[in-house]
Amino acid sequence: MTPRANKTTIYDIATAMRISPSTVSIVLAGRWHNRRISEDTANRVLATAESMGYSVNLKARGLRLQQSGLAGMIIPHYRNRFFAGLAESFEIEARSRGLCPIVVSTQREAETEFSTATTLVAHQVEFLFVAGVNDPLKINKLCADAGIRSINIDLPGDEAPSVVSDNRDAARKLTDVMLDKMRSPNAASFKFFGGNAHDNATMERIAGVRDAFSARGYPLDDDVFDCCGYQPPIIAGVISGFLDREGDRMPEAIFANGITALEGLLEASASRDANALNRCIIGCYDWDPFAASLPLDITFVRQDVSALIHEGFRLLDDFTVGAYPTTRIPAQLRAGPASEDVLTR
Repeated sequence: MTPRANKTTIYDIATAMRISPSTVSIVLAGRWHNRRISEDTANRVLATAESMGYSVNLKARGLRLQQSGLAGMIIPHYRNRFFAGLAESFEIEARSRGLCPIVVSTQREAETEFSTATTLVAHQVEFLFVAGVNDPLKINKLCADAGIRSINIDLPGDEAPSVVSDNRDAARKLTDVMLDKMRSPNAASFKFFGGNAHDNATMERIAGVRDAFSARGYPLDDDVFDCCGYQPPIIAGVISGFLDREGDRMPEAIFANGITALEGLLEASASRDANALNRCIIGCYDWDPFAASLPLDITFVRQDVSALIHEGFRLLDDFTVGAYPTTRIPAQLRAGPASEDVLTR
């Protein structure tokens, strides 16, 4: 067949092949993998489309008739042990399957996340792991439209399988440890800093704190929680403002929602009473080996990054379009060397 003078349509291709226009449309949209369309039929549709002069950018549309051998992953950044550990575990699992891993950090910028996902899809990654993004739904749909499997890590989503830490349970256990250590446990001497109020991990951790207080019959007001983001300088500014209002009086217990929150706490306290932080009971939802060596009373939540990634690959192997479970992975408490060992749970 030779290219026609008029613009070729999917109906022309369907007529030439004696198949339905919907089959042609599905193949050209890159979604044939998820339908009952054979690779042979898809190849013939593409060959016919090309011979008839149908204009389609196969790479940009994510059509994958050949295996690329690329495994993609998006993470917010490499600054803390958790996301760096996720990236490392992902690379190990991908290489064990004979794939070349591509891991890209997006600095928690929504536009960067989506444009990065678009680029990875255009480069025909076999699948995409999506960790810690602002809007997993948008990226999951992008992948589905290109016939690419996606797995959400560290956040749940309705359009792809998800693997998350059991944030609520771990936060409850961490809060219990802190309350056990407090001389007079109550909300007035307890403070929570860090995270974003709208993200799932923070909401689950706040729920875990509330569970621990509620189980003991202690009231808990909303002003206990200051979800001031993930940037240490901003968190430090918020904590400094709090200490200024309180006359430099540290709360008896501080729940640092992530290593970045702990960094902010350390920065804010650097110019204060040197002993104030030494008297404080600290719970940190994240673990870092250097932070764990600090001479402070800190109990950490250590998330199981290897299990998160391993489960993600298991869900990838069992991937079924329309069946998108969420798996929760237990996290462990770790006490620092200066922390009284009360981890009996």
